[in-house]
Amino acid sequence: MADKEATIYVVDVSRSMGNSHHGREQSDLDWALTYVWDKITTTVSTGRKTAQVGVIGLGTDETNNGMMAEDAYQHISILTPIQQILLPELQRLAKVLKPSKTDERDALSAIIIAVDAIMKHCKHLKFRKKIVLVTNGTGMIDDDDIESTAQQIQRNGIDLVVLGIDFGRADQDKAKSHSEETLRKLVDSCRGVLGTMQEAVDELERPEIKLVRPQPTYRGQLRLGDPEHYDTAITIDVERYFKVVVRRPPTASASAMRTGPFDLAEGGRGLDTVHNEYKYFVVDKSRAGNKLELNREDLAKGYEYGRTAVHISQTDENITRLEATAGYEIMGFIAAENVERYMLIDNSSMLVAQRANDKAALALSSLIQALYIQESVAVARFVKKDMAEPQITLLSPLVEPDFECLVENVLPFAEDVRAYRFPPLDKVLTVSGKQLTSHRLLPGSELQLAMDDLVDAMSLVGPARRHSDRQDEEEHGEEAFALDDTFSPALHTIEGAIKHRAIYPQAPLPPKPQTFLAYSKPPEHVGQAAQAAVDRVVKAAEIKKVPAKAKGRRKYREMEKPISGLDIETLFRKEKGHGRGGGHTPISKDNAIPDFKQALAAPETDAAIKAAFEQMSAIVEQWVRSSFGEQNYERAIEGLGVMRSEAVELEMPDLYNGVLSALKDKVLHDQLGGNRRDFWAKARWTKGLGLIDSLETDGVSGVGRDEAVAFWVLR
Repeated sequence: MADKEATIYVVDVSRSMGNSHHGREQSDLDWALTYVWDKITTTVSTGRKTAQVGVIGLGTDETNNGMMAEDAYQHISILTPIQQILLPELQRLAKVLKPSKTDERDALSAIIIAVDAIMKHCKHLKFRKKIVLVTNGTGMIDDDDIESTAQQIQRNGIDLVVLGIDFGRADQDKAKSHSEETLRKLVDSCRGVLGTMQEAVDELERPEIKLVRPQPTYRGQLRLGDPEHYDTAITIDVERYFKVVVRRPPTASASAMRTGPFDLAEGGRGLDTVHNEYKYFVVDKSRAGNKLELNREDLAKGYEYGRTAVHISQTDENITRLEATAGYEIMGFIAAENVERYMLIDNSSMLVAQRANDKAALALSSLIQALYIQESVAVARFVKKDMAEPQITLLSPLVEPDFECLVENVLPFAEDVRAYRFPPLDKVLTVSGKQLTSHRLLPGSELQLAMDDLVDAMSLVGPARRHSDRQDEEEHGEEAFALDDTFSPALHTIEGAIKHRAIYPQAPLPPKPQTFLAYSKPPEHVGQAAQAAVDRVVKAAEIKKVPAKAKGRRKYREMEKPISGLDIETLFRKEKGHGRGGGHTPISKDNAIPDFKQALAAPETDAAIKAAFEQMSAIVEQWVRSSFGEQNYERAIEGLGVMRSEAVELEMPDLYNGVLSALKDKVLHDQLGGNRRDFWAKARWTKGLGLIDSLETDGVSGVGRDEAVAFWVLR
């Protein structure tokens, strides 16, 4: 269970905090709130009831605290008592934390109020207590109670953090310098931390790694040999923990906009959770609607076999399952050099000795050291629990100065490995089997040497060296992309967007931090060092720039005529009565997509293009209308995708946008054979089916990006 936490943020909201200084576009308060919001929203995102936060306003117009009767505690308000903060309270705070109309306040008095609030809330229970003061230090501070306040903070185990805006500058006035010295004296007396807001904001660009409490995924014995039959078998009590696990970004859940009134202050939300309801049908032409509804209990499990399903009862399925008992058994050892990189699958775990078991620790350490010295690894069979599927794992020794363990990687079975045959890159074989040493597809010595120099020049560790100057001993230097500094852009970008939108529902999202953009291209110094090698590769490989492909195509293009001069397409159109003087090319429902593409292969007029889209639109609507459940949805979505791509290529986005708008209107009014909102939802989450916007067509379309996104909402 996570420790209980109680944190109070004391935020200076005086009139002077509304000003901007030193070339910043943001006011001092908005700049300080960048840090405060990040910390509070991170706490809110955990959803833990034991992580509680309070907010105190310093320099407010009103006074609201437990000591408001005394003059020293005026203009200090408890905006949020210590509690678990949820989204409604977070959005209320965003409206309250605004610059006031007064500069009268005492930061030391606000700290005393915060200490009192924490002790009343936590009492003598075990809490991790913390106070964070954010101020510009322009107000007067009465330093008479510094020593007693510091003693109370230290006696109650409270961590004090003071963040000063523009502290430590040479051009600050005497009043601000006095405030900084007073706060520094308080911090030093209670072993707290005093820093500048610039340092705190800069640290926000480096994502905070979530600390995970270790939970064993297996407790049992690691066996070498069979202890039931052999006295020489070895058993070691071990515990298994995750070592590397992919942390996925948060996913969005399906929600619906609430149409009725709701009270945000009472915990109401603008979204309602969507609940799924499943119904099961089979085709039965003897019943109304040609379908028979079934209960879930009446369903049987079937395994796909060719184009049919094979039923296996629950009893038979239990017999076919492999009876395996939980355990970890070492099957043998192999040299580490025989382990291929592709054999290591996905996540990794680690095996350590059982806690408070010195005998197991000594035995496991001996095994780890033996593997490390012999440069070997162990192959083991792991069954997590009884009747679970066994896994073949690779146990590699990890030896550090103060830590030892066995790193576990799951090995693939023979069926898991994909074996492909590709032409060799280092040789060319003729039809007769002769090997060519000189060919246009083989690199010459000049290109090979240039590429070797390029690889050396782009080394991320240590200085770049020429291929001819390599030495047996490598020169070690600072690593450009250290693992500890490599963060997941998708994870932290989405989390940052969620936290920003929680506070500012209507404001645009902030730009991505520079920390993530650094991984989108090689380091600048590496690129500069490798530029000469790149030029040599370009010259040796005779690389030429290919002109950009022209966007769009001519609406009325001439078909390529064969050498004989016989235009087959024209003959077919004349035979069907659809020549230049006839009607438009018909599109068959049974062969709709090929016919549609054929009709647009060489259109003669805009009317012909429009007619093709109208016919295809009617066919798509008919597919949806006649669909039994989701039977025809895939065909309809494929048809929409083809229509969209053709409209983009023809630079006629209005045709597709009109088709999609008409389809939406019919879905909304249940004109496609009943409620087809499930089809609309399926189309919405299919990539590349939305309205064609102006960005996609260089201004040809009159639809904006926001309008295209909002279009999918049925209303």
